[in-house]
Amino acid sequence: MRVGVAGLRRGRGFVSVLAAHPSVDLVAVADPDQRLRDSIAESFGVDRRCTDFSALLNAGIDAVVIATPAPLHAEQSIAALEAGLHVLCEVPAVWNLDEAQALVRAVRASAGSYMLAENVNYFDRTVAWKRFIDEGQLGTVFYAEAEYIHHCGSLFTDAEGAPTWRASMPPIQYCTHSLGPLLAWTGDRCVSVSGLHTGSHVRPDLGTIDMEVGIFRTASGSVFKVLCGFSVSSEPGRHWYCVYGTEGMLESGRTADSPDRGFLASRPEQTAGPAADLVRPVERPTPAAAIHGGHGNSEWFLVDDWLQAVISGAPPPIDVYAGLDMTLPGICAHLSAQQGGQPVDIPDPRSFA
Repeated sequence: MRVGVAGLRRGRGFVSVLAAHPSVDLVAVADPDQRLRDSIAESFGVDRRCTDFSALLNAGIDAVVIATPAPLHAEQSIAALEAGLHVLCEVPAVWNLDEAQALVRAVRASAGSYMLAENVNYFDRTVAWKRFIDEGQLGTVFYAEAEYIHHCGSLFTDAEGAPTWRASMPPIQYCTHSLGPLLAWTGDRCVSVSGLHTGSHVRPDLGTIDMEVGIFRTASGSVFKVLCGFSVSSEPGRHWYCVYGTEGMLESGRTADSPDRGFLASRPEQTAGPAADLVRPVERPTPAAAIHGGHGNSEWFLVDDWLQAVISGAPPPIDVYAGLDMTLPGICAHLSAQQGGQPVDIPDPRSFA
């Protein structure tokens, strides 16, 4: 399959995976930064070097990976779908509710397919916990929390000191790394949210919101709490999760060197034992090339899943509806925060006209 990659800062990991994948002919890359574009093209033997996205769409490709700045994701995904291409798009899927409706319409009308590139759903922990929860080990899950704290202050301005999209991004709108696993573990969907944010204390010069939290009600009646912050320091940056069910709980480590832990009512001697004693580790064939993508090899498995779905004609593992189920709750949480925490209903993208 002939593939192109747009956005070569975040997209470099995808370039590495695609260049090593036996099912891919990596034929084109695109980025406005000529030095970056030429460096990556030369490193991976890519012939076509495009300065803009429209040129990439006309580079003789079958599929495109979109790893550009987040506010461009919807517009570029729609353009690629209208060109009949298969799309793998970085998170979040869209920037506002109007874009969500337009994206759904484009997917429905296209000969191409769409998948959201939520790599945390391919982490070893996410896969292992999903199997554990699917086996019924926690009983009925009724509450879960997730946090994504990652200091990104160096990315708030460009080389000339001008603010980037990250400086003005409401933190909770980048919640897919948190919600993705929660939704995968529960098979649920968020239907309403109350959100609050702290205002801007760390970077008042840019007006960057420090931290933002959403309390979500799900279709099954469960409650999720998600906290995101990208101007605050909690080194190293981390993802954290906990899940409570009628038969037990799981909680990830708070730091890189602290273990996950868990408790099962059926095994009370495990009062707060390491989750590794409860949850079987992931064992899946990992080619040597998988290391190229990074993020714990997750991007190899993500890209491989996408490619196999496209080649076989199967539905993408994280299709437009699942992708928007991870994205729209964050948009609605920020809308709620702007209204002082008033509850906001979260639309079901399956109902879009």
